[in-house]
Amino acid sequence: MSLPPFSRAEYDARLARTRAAMERAGIDLLIVTDPSNMHWLTGYDGWSFYVHQCVVVPPSGDPLWFGRAMDAEGARLTAWLAEENLLPYDDIYVQSTERHPMDVLSARLKDRGFGTARIGVEMDNYWFTAAAFASLSRHLPDAPFTDCTGLVNWQRAVKSEAEIAHMRQAARIVEAMHARIREVAVPGLRKCDLVAEIYDASLRGVPGIGGDYPAIVPMLPSGREAAAPHLTWDERTLQMGEGTFFEIAGVYRRYHCPLSRTLFLGDPTPAFIAAERAVEEGMEAGLSAARPGGTCEDIAIAFFDTLNKHGFDKDSRAGYSIGLSYPPDWGERTMSLRRGDRTELVPGMTFHFMTSLWLADMGFEMTESILITETGAECLADVPRELVVKG
Repeated sequence: MSLPPFSRAEYDARLARTRAAMERAGIDLLIVTDPSNMHWLTGYDGWSFYVHQCVVVPPSGDPLWFGRAMDAEGARLTAWLAEENLLPYDDIYVQSTERHPMDVLSARLKDRGFGTARIGVEMDNYWFTAAAFASLSRHLPDAPFTDCTGLVNWQRAVKSEAEIAHMRQAARIVEAMHARIREVAVPGLRKCDLVAEIYDASLRGVPGIGGDYPAIVPMLPSGREAAAPHLTWDERTLQMGEGTFFEIAGVYRRYHCPLSRTLFLGDPTPAFIAAERAVEEGMEAGLSAARPGGTCEDIAIAFFDTLNKHGFDKDSRAGYSIGLSYPPDWGERTMSLRRGDRTELVPGMTFHFMTSLWLADMGFEMTESILITETGAECLADVPRELVVKG
């Protein structure tokens, strides 16, 4: 039998924090459909989030895992829950136009005395559909529902020492990934072949540390296409005179350490040199502002103000909270490094400091994953912070 990645004491502490947040929100029962939150609470790990599943947190006792019957074995192997806390549903409910899995969950909750409970659901996430909510509402007409999107996510904001250790392992992997890019990226190399090298480095990891799959695929647009931040790859080749940014992450046991760098083949243009200088100085300013007692906004303002001095303007956020994640996003969907986010910085918080520029005809990324410590900010990975020039 596989073991959950953390101690039972850690899971008990997570559950206690979640229940305290539930009490503040005025709910009796929480239905958690975000796979990252499911994993954080129970250890459940499986590529099963394409069907309806959830973890139910009652007011006392252990949580309940609810999912497709064939995935119950995965719950037995990865979660710390006892057999009686696993609630599988039959395969006839999978992608059916006649019935819905939440019909079954509603019946199970009624059987356990929760037919009139105040229930929290994650209304605004990728894995909870309008049909799921309609089914719950129809079959639990006496249960008032409350939107608790982000309730568990916020409990994950401050990482334990064990979680930070996982992120440090992920950092070692992303270091190896960028080293591989520096080694193999040459004019004429097909991007699909380069991505194969990136995945090879990410999954092989480093001695003693095997890699996990990332929540986001590698982003590596070149030239004019790099003005768009979220393009992936094709079979075209790397070209002289073009810049390519690489937005990738090392992953260890679902914990992510994203890190971006930019490669230029040939002599960098003045625009790339200017972008490198502005982003590097902005990064240093933001890192200086990243200290306990400050705010997310402080980091962003320090970065944005420095960019402005160099004649650049960035209209998107400068980063976000990171940690444990599943596709399609490696962010935690809580804190953002932007003006107006006055969340206080606390030791143990981790962010992807997204110091990037997407301009009219180019893109430049040079980012860091950072940990807020007792004295300031620590960059988790050690990758040269520079424009990579080859050719």
